[in-house]
Amino acid sequence: MQHHTHASDDDVVVFNIGMTIAQPHRIDLWWPVFTAMPRMIAELERAKGAAARGEGEDLGFLGATTLMGRRGPWVVQYWRSTEQLYRYASSADHAHLPAWKRFNAVARKHPGAVGIWHETFAVPATGIETLYGNGARIGLGAATGTVEVGRRGARARTRLGARVA
Repeated sequence: MQHHTHASDDDVVVFNIGMTIAQPHRIDLWWPVFTAMPRMIAELERAKGAAARGEGEDLGFLGATTLMGRRGPWVVQYWRSTEQLYRYASSADHAHLPAWKRFNAVARKHPGAVGIWHETFAVPATGIETLYGNGARIGLGAATGTVEVGRRGARARTRLGARVA
């Protein structure tokens, strides 16, 4: 079996964001929230690509994985810093702020129909351990690339806190 670990040697911000659908029959209320996130992720991916080509600003977005839970969708995002995450979230030039304002306007008129949530974790490089076996590339490994596990150590407790040489 081939084993890999994430390639990044830097701190990372893990940003979980999702929605809960309390009134499934009110698609008119939750559908706009549901469709806003893919537009934001697409915008962030385009900006990431442009920055990699030297054609745009690096917003700090590393990548994302979308999950579906019992109560609704959930996106795990990876960022370089909280400052870059917050800058994106508050910028009128990007998709998040207008979507946030639309959600708040609708939520005031229809409280409880759809909920949103987020969690932000600033993780030091010495607090990250990953393992991707047999070609699995998801999460942080998909966002930053992977290296052979031996570069950080064969065991999880060895990799936790190890830096790529």
